[in-house]
Parts: sequence; structure tokens; C-alpha cells
Amino acid sequence: MSAHSKHTNRLIHAASPYLQQHAHNPVDWWEWSDEAFAKAKEEDKLVLVSIGYSACHWCHVMEHESFENEETAMLMNENFVCIKVDREERPDVDQVYMDAVQLLTGQGGWPLNCFTLPDGRPIHGGTYFPRSKWENVLDQLSGFYKNNKEKALQHASELTDGVKKMDLIPKQEGSVKMNFEKISAILNNFKNNFDLQKGGYNWSPKFPLPNNWEMFLQYFHFTKDEITKKALHTTLTKMADGGIFDQIGGGFARYSTDSSWKAPHFEKMLYDNAQLMSLYAHAFQKFNTPLYKRVVEQMHDFISNELTSPYGFFYSALDADSEGVEGKFYVWKYDELLKLLGDNESLFSLYYSAEPFGNWEHGNNILYKTKSDAELEKLTKKSISEIESTINRCNKILLGERAKRIRPGLDDKMITCWNALMIKGYADAYKVFGEKKYLEAAIKCTDFILDKMIVEKTLYRIYKFKKITIPAFAEDYAALCEALISLYEASGDEKYIVKAKEILDWAIDCFYDAEKGLFCFKSRNDSPLITRKIDIQDNVIPSANSIFAKCLYVLGFLFDEERYHQLADKMIITVQSKMEAYPTGYSNWIQLLMCMNKGFYQVIVTGKNQQNELTKFKRNYMPNGVLISHSSISSLPLLKDKPLSDKMKFYVCKDKVCGLPVDKANAVVING
Repeated sequence: MSAHSKHTNRLIHAASPYLQQHAHNPVDWWEWSDEAFAKAKEEDKLVLVSIGYSACHWCHVMEHESFENEETAMLMNENFVCIKVDREERPDVDQVYMDAVQLLTGQGGWPLNCFTLPDGRPIHGGTYFPRSKWENVLDQLSGFYKNNKEKALQHASELTDGVKKMDLIPKQEGSVKMNFEKISAILNNFKNNFDLQKGGYNWSPKFPLPNNWEMFLQYFHFTKDEITKKALHTTLTKMADGGIFDQIGGGFARYSTDSSWKAPHFEKMLYDNAQLMSLYAHAFQKFNTPLYKRVVEQMHDFISNELTSPYGFFYSALDADSEGVEGKFYVWKYDELLKLLGDNESLFSLYYSAEPFGNWEHGNNILYKTKSDAELEKLTKKSISEIESTINRCNKILLGERAKRIRPGLDDKMITCWNALMIKGYADAYKVFGEKKYLEAAIKCTDFILDKMIVEKTLYRIYKFKKITIPAFAEDYAALCEALISLYEASGDEKYIVKAKEILDWAIDCFYDAEKGLFCFKSRNDSPLITRKIDIQDNVIPSANSIFAKCLYVLGFLFDEERYHQLADKMIITVQSKMEAYPTGYSNWIQLLMCMNKGFYQVIVTGKNQQNELTKFKRNYMPNGVLISHSSISSLPLLKDKPLSDKMKFYVCKDKVCGLPVDKANAVVING
């Protein structure tokens, strides 16, 4: 928006790109603050808490239809104190009011619009509203509050009680963790939901859900179940071939609108690509499928070219829209392909299913692969290597041409949790492929976080305009702790595992609720909301609690901390009753339970000239263990009795029992 905009509100000073997008609305927006609620109390007005994020298409639509309209804005300003929230900055606020709207309407999503009393207790809400309906809601709700205040207060009190009760977890009797047979029964029952032809589950829209597929990869590793193996291969292949994957620039979009992974919702999120990098690296490690390695390479190209800052941290997202049109940056007219590719157009269009009149909306083509390599060879009378050589040249031409287009908006704020997921993605990729650029990316971002994002034992969530803002939430601490563990494995640098323990101990002090046996999402040191949420369900990002439980389990072995294992056991026992009804909502928990059942391996390599043998061993998929390079004096209790010598040795410990050392990677035996 130009400097000559008719309206400018206080969001002009916000750090969030999403809030900045609303800075020239005629709505008198506030950021989330005590001052906004104080104003509501002073004027006895209801509060509108309007929540979204920068890459949200329907958030932009509602802004254009309603928040940019002066008449609508007048209704909002006269009757409400209006607060705009970036859900990526304030997931704590989003969680509370999402729960309220789901109780009210049975569904949720973004934009999320929740009306509250001046004290923050919710009274009404919904998601996207067309302007006429929105104005009707504004009119009726302001009238209801003015004329029926007692009813309004009673309704808000009941709704708030309902939100609080959503976090109640029934007390679990006994102290027995679920055994592997029970886990198998739960996951076998779920297999009916696999789409074995198109991948994913048998419904749409389809989300990548990387943590779900990490669970099924781990389950296949332990059981050799053929249906699970087929579901894995089909899903990972169809996603990589689909329109959900940017075939010329790399990177996955957030989800597919159809059942074939063809037509994505084009926004690209850091958290999806971070976890998918880990998943495809692990899948290559298990199956040695060349496609999976290529996907990781292309994802790195995307992250490096489009989401990496000069400081080494990673930006948050790319919008779905450019020039106000969803997907415009990514799709192609047939005439464009013909003009740019010349004689190679026919092969390119065959390979990527492009059609003269388009394969998608408005005559546009989404690039996606529907034919197998064997089919392409048969149709073209060329080898697949020859075909792919031509396709690679064409991709580079189109990538150069696409660079001339107006780009989708970039959300350039840094979020600690999402960056930690990306650090883990790069560390996992380095462990599998040994590419130094992956390790360098992980280290550069980690060192930035440790240097810039921690002040006096407090981690911060957001970095923007060279400033840190918003004390971190449980998911930030948990994801960073797990990333540091993975980076320690990848780099061998002990400072990262020492810092992982330090981060975990801070989190226990600030977030752990001993009575409930779980971590709260918001620190006890921060300003409270109407309730202190506890997240246990693994969604697109695993829950803070399941990540913490994994960290407690691993660090308990490395630092010989029995207290950590007791906490992890208590957390698992508290949550496990919920897994049977909804296993994919607890996929990270189930991964930990499988490890607990199968035993946890610590493989320690000592001596000089380890690299060749380490490289061999890293090719093994070992979800229930850590690989530690021990080449210098260590403070870790696990390593204190492992002597350093010139001769290389592998020590293998399972849980807390160690065997005799062996001197070759192929002599190491891991059962399970």
C-alpha cells in the first residue's frame, strides 16, 4: 500500500507481515494487548478477536470484502474493540478461541473470528463470513450485548467453562504402558483408511501429514507389514509426482484440494517442508529409492533459494496468491509452453500431463506426473535417462521464465519452532546423505537461535526487523530441544546436546504441570489467558507434549537421568487411552511407544578415522536409537566409561545394558 493510503491504523507498527497487510484498513485494529482489553472495559464494548495468517487465502478474501469496506468498518469501530492476531505469532490465543468456535459451530478454520466480553471470555464466533452476513452478525451481537447483558454474561461463562473442560484428561488407573501387540492392533484397524491407488488416506482434501507417515514407516520397520509398505511407497511417490510438489522449483504446498495430489492450495509453509525433508530422508534410508533422494535435493533448492535469510534462519511461508490470483505464479498456459520449449514441448507436456486447453481452471496447466517411467519409455521410444535429461533442461527454462513473474508474498518473520523443525530436517538429511550443505544450513540456523533468541534463560519465538518478540511457547522449546539432539548426532559437537538438556530443564521449570503430568502450552511466567491450554494431539506439527516426551526419553539415556524417564512414562500413560480411537492424531506418541517397546539403542563409535565406517552405519534406518561419535573427552555420563583410543570400536547399548565392542559397522547387530 502506498504512503498516500486513505487509512492507516496502529497495525502499521506491527512486526507481523499478516498484521501489516491490515494496516491500511479503515477498521481501527489493535494488536493483542492489555491496552486493547482495557479500552473495551472502559467503553463497555465487546471485543472482536480476528485471527489469521499471511498465507491464508480466505483471510485475504474477507479482508477485501469486509475489512476494506468503510461502511462495514464503521459498524465494527462503533460497537467493538477490534483485535487482529497472527496465529503464527500467538498460537496460544488461537488455541483458546479456536476451541470456543468449535464448541459453538462444530467446526473451525481461518479466518477465525471470535467475539468476547471485555474480559476476554468468548461469546460468539465463526470463520469466514460474506460481508452481508458479517454485518448482520455485527448488528445483532452488539444489540444483544447492550439489551441482554445478563444473558450475555451467562452465555460467556458457560462457553468459557466448556473451553476449559476440553483440556481435562481422565485420570489413568495403573502404570502399564501399552504393549506392541496393542499398538499393532490399533494401526492394523486404521489400514482400511489407506488410499492404495493414489496415496494418503481415502478422503480429500489431502494433507501430507509427515508425522503420520513417519509413524507408519517406523511401524513397517518393526513389522514388515506389506500393506503399510505399499501405502508408504504410494503416498511418497504420488505426492512427489503431484501438483502439490513444485516440479520445477521444489517444495511442497500445504495440501491438495483433490484426491490425486494434483491441484494444491498453493501456499508453501516452512513447517511442512521441514518435516517432509526428514520423512523423505528416512524413507530413502529405509528403501533406497532414488526419487526420495531427489525430492530432498529439490526441497533444499527451494528452502535455500526462497526461504533462507542472509543470517541463516528460515522465513515462514509463501502466499498462495500473486496479483490477487491463487496459483498464478505456478501454472502455465499451453501457448507459453510451446513458445518457451519449442520442439521439446510435446515431451514435456506428456511428462507433466499438460493439455492444449489446460488441465486445471481457466485454461491453465498444473505440472504433475501421471505416467510411470515405463509408460513414458514405451510412448516416446526413449530411455528414462534421456527423457529426464530433456525434462531437466525444460525445467530450468521455465524456472528462469517464472522468475520474471510477480512473486507470491513472502512472510519473512522467523518462528523458532518452525526453524527448529527445519534444523532437524537438515540434520536428518545430512545423517542420511552426507551432504555438507545440509549440515552447514542446520548449524548456521542453530547458532543464530542460540545467539539471538535466548535472553536470561528465556527463549523467544519471533525475530523480525532485527528484534526478538513474544516469549516462546512450549512447542518452541520442544522443537528446539529435539533439533539439538538431531544436530548433535549429525555433527558430533557436544555443545548441542548439552544445550538440549539445558533447554529441556528450562521448559520443565516454566511449563510442566506436575498435577496433570503434562506441559502447558504457555509459560507460567507469561500473562494468563482465560485458560492455560495443554496440547497433546499431534496435528500438522506434533504436539509440544509428544516432542517433550521423546526428548525426555532420549536425554534420559544420554545423561543417565532417571527423572526424565519417569516424566516420559507418566506422560505416555496419561495420554495413551486416546490413541485407539484416533491413532493418526497421536502419531508422535505412538512412535515413542514403539521405541519403548522395542528398546532404545545407543551406538557409540570411538577411535580415529571413523568417517568411512560411520557413513556405512548411517545408511541404516534406526528409529529407536541414537548414533554417537565419541572422539574427544566428553562430559556425557553415557560416554564416561568408553575409552578413547586410536583403534575404532562400536559400542552397542540397548536401554541400559551394553555389549562388548566390535570394530566394524557390519558387525553391529540391532534387533528391531
